[in-house]
Amino acid sequence: MYPGRRKEIFTMTCPNTPIEIVILSEEHTAYRQALQALNENKHFVIRTATNNPEEVDVRNTTIILGDPHLAAKIIDDCSALQWLQSGWAGVTPLLRAKNRNYILTGVKGVFDMQMREYIFGYLLYFSRNIADFTKAAHRSEHKWHKPGHTYLKGKTLGVLGAGSIASSLIPVAQAFEMNLVGLRKSGHPQPGFSAMYSNEQMPKFANQCDYVVSLLPDTPDTIGILNKGLFDALPDHAVLINAGRGNAVVEQDLLDALDNHQLQAAVLDVFEQEPLPDTHPFWHHPNIHVTQHTAATSIASDIAHLFYQNLQRYTQGEDLKYVIDFEQGY
Repeated sequence: MYPGRRKEIFTMTCPNTPIEIVILSEEHTAYRQALQALNENKHFVIRTATNNPEEVDVRNTTIILGDPHLAAKIIDDCSALQWLQSGWAGVTPLLRAKNRNYILTGVKGVFDMQMREYIFGYLLYFSRNIADFTKAAHRSEHKWHKPGHTYLKGKTLGVLGAGSIASSLIPVAQAFEMNLVGLRKSGHPQPGFSAMYSNEQMPKFANQCDYVVSLLPDTPDTIGILNKGLFDALPDHAVLINAGRGNAVVEQDLLDALDNHQLQAAVLDVFEQEPLPDTHPFWHHPNIHVTQHTAATSIASDIAHLFYQNLQRYTQGEDLKYVIDFEQGY
């Protein structure tokens, strides 16, 4: 079922007429170029490509490929809109809007490679203690005194959020001979995970984890889920990586846990306030590693290809891929 909009909207009254689409994105030039390369048979025309919401004809636009934060500025006035393809994985600005009388599709399958590199890059950084080996090389003496280090083999990686990106971690975790456990609202088992826990089983999930990765979406159930309860249950050598949503973290709880040596370190890519202010304590804490929302970025050619595949389904009256449920938020 498509939430908020009947499937009959996809009935094509003029099947030979090219479809008009609007691109509303900071990357509108790259999107235009990528889509034009895919449009050999002239199935569609790009009516507008802009990063300015005021340039969009809100009364007549039916299809948008757009950045959620820009589209949210006009979405309530888009009376003819049938379908909006987000260029981002996160669609929170659109979920907060009043208008839900259209199909909203998200992004899946294009961030897997980037997120794997990001997560396992940091897992190796901490397990092989790269920071202390670098420091040892710069000592004035005793350079050969080796720092302590561990291995990923046999360690447990806990993943909060069991979507497509979480599944993409399975083969890499298996290659490193790690144990993979997950936490999801339902607690339903998932292939590739040795165990899956529900939110109510958070302590049982946490106390076995050497590394914890949050890939959670922005929903009412995930706000503040990375809190004192989780940090108290984690082993004191554990490392937290948050590459999901910034509002999942209770910031003061995390700072307290690090200051009290309940955690080894935290790697944070997303934040409740972005850009993260220069004066924010996260920048200055010795055991927090900040990356500027770069764990997995939208590459225009990948998003354009995903949109084009969905556009073909649209013209053929087929179900679109990656439809967002407005109530669940993903």
